[in-house]
Amino acid sequence: MTLTTKDEQEILVDVKNIKKYFPIKGGVLKRTIGHLKAVDDVSFTIRKGETLGIVGESGSGKSTLGRVILRLLEPTDGQVIFNDVDISYLSQRKIRPQREDMQIIFQDPFASLNSKMSVGQLVEEPLIVQGKMSKEERKKRVIEIIEKVGLRADDRQKYPHEFSGGQRQRISIARALVIHPKFVICDEPVSALDVSIQAQVLNLMKDLQDDLGLTYLFIAHDLSVVKHISDRVAVMYLGRFVEIAPKQALYTNALHPYTQALLSSIPVIDLNEESNHKQRKIALTGDLPSPANPPSGCTFRTRCPQAHDRCAIERPELIELETDHFVACHLYSEE
Repeated sequence: MTLTTKDEQEILVDVKNIKKYFPIKGGVLKRTIGHLKAVDDVSFTIRKGETLGIVGESGSGKSTLGRVILRLLEPTDGQVIFNDVDISYLSQRKIRPQREDMQIIFQDPFASLNSKMSVGQLVEEPLIVQGKMSKEERKKRVIEIIEKVGLRADDRQKYPHEFSGGQRQRISIARALVIHPKFVICDEPVSALDVSIQAQVLNLMKDLQDDLGLTYLFIAHDLSVVKHISDRVAVMYLGRFVEIAPKQALYTNALHPYTQALLSSIPVIDLNEESNHKQRKIALTGDLPSPANPPSGCTFRTRCPQAHDRCAIERPELIELETDHFVACHLYSEE
């Protein structure tokens, strides 16, 4: 199933029925005895210039999905169409021209930056790999992007350990954007930062998106962060999307029980609404099931307070209940 958008010609990323299964080895001969279903039949589109946020618990498959889209991991099945080119199974040689337009910002800037390289070398490296600029042009571009992310030109002489966490993430952003990509996957880029620094980095990313015409896939587990930066939000549970909708629709009218539970966990500061807050709280029982042995039917049914017999038998598909608002739940499907 493919989720279509209002204007097909503006689609930059079209993901169709993507699956990523990791083999489970066992026995003396290490034969495959099963599969861990990290991403299990996911479809969605991203329009040019928008930000699609993906939220869900740890282990839901968010980061794996991002890496499959960039072909950092090979898909088990399905298609990824980027900028009208099917990149799903292209060879590394043939996909290289597309990589200039696709970049990723990782969660931990210290781990993703080579401590033995200066900031200038780190930011310049993608330009060297690209091989389309002279040394002087590369230097000019490095200074330009370093200043654009809020650092000084002289900072390119320093090393990652000389910067704070927020500054290191700015370096990671500069490194990702130096080759003028169209699409950037942001894999929990602010989760390792202090809350005060998170807001600064998020505002920087929004400004850069406007200035450079970027398209983001923003992965996070913090619902308030996703709300701040996203245009649409997809909720992922155990390798599948259970709901996807425009931001405002999702946060004001969540339809799936899992989305409702996630939103109910957001702290309410207004003490005058204490009674309503308690009433809205939805406590989920149990832990996230193993993707190596997911429940039959609806994978959320083992923790869902509204599960019924049909949920154990039939897996719900995403259906559009309102414009651009999709949900996979038997509560809304016809018997």
